[in-house]
Amino acid sequence: MNTANPALFQASDLNRHNESVQRRYRLLFGLMTLLLITPVLLILGTLVAKGGGAISWEFLFSAPTDGMRTGGIFPALLGTVWLVTVALLLSVPIGIFAAIYLSEYAGDNWFTRIINLAIINLAGVPSIVHALFGLGAFVIFFKFGTSILAASLTLAVMTMPVVIVATRESLQAVPQAFREACWNMGATRWQTIRRVVLPNSLTGILTGVILEVSRTAGETAPIMFTGAVFFTPFLPQSVFDQTMALSLHLFVTATQVPGIEEHVPFGVALVLIGLVLTMNSVSIAFRMWLRGKKKW
Repeated sequence: MNTANPALFQASDLNRHNESVQRRYRLLFGLMTLLLITPVLLILGTLVAKGGGAISWEFLFSAPTDGMRTGGIFPALLGTVWLVTVALLLSVPIGIFAAIYLSEYAGDNWFTRIINLAIINLAGVPSIVHALFGLGAFVIFFKFGTSILAASLTLAVMTMPVVIVATRESLQAVPQAFREACWNMGATRWQTIRRVVLPNSLTGILTGVILEVSRTAGETAPIMFTGAVFFTPFLPQSVFDQTMALSLHLFVTATQVPGIEEHVPFGVALVLIGLVLTMNSVSIAFRMWLRGKKKW
């Protein structure tokens, strides 16, 4: 005979209240997410609507002509790839090693606190100040001239705090028990970092690299004084050459070129965003592949 009380399996007033509160918060967070996504979708929609007509093979793989009014953007596109690649090669290794020192070797003392304060302040410095620093340090003092190297070094200094912070947080997220287990097996500190800590924090490090790519490709002021030029008929052959860049080219076509067709600046902006999304997508795909490999 079934003597169970059906009331025991019914939701109480407290359960119904909690479910109601949960639905409200889910709706609130959904609306907040929609508010964040809507401007992005509007920007992309505007760029596609007004600049999609400019995208063609000729636009992507030819040089500007007729005072920037016609032609393509290939020198600026290639120059942006140069700047982002060299900046990553310069900043990522230094940023990772600095984060390893701060997280794994340095103690909590006045010296490390000054370093952490400097990193925070460096991340908040306006880009125009980085531009003036790059002009004085790399262009004039080190005599690199206005070149890809000087511009990339300026971008590397500007974006390095992002890599350091992301790497340090990823390293600190690795459980201390992993390190202690390696030390108990006789491994040195560096062996533990190289074989255990870094592999388990690599996905977080890639997140910092993705953020750096986005900011590096879109900056204009730091490269305007250090390596990017209004126009050059030659493609860069080395890091000591000058180059065009999409961000500066967008500024020039939108504000300095009279009589240009409206779809050209929007097309440049669309290509710039597409380039950033492509680089980020490759990094994200690599990060997901690493996560899947680690699970197996």
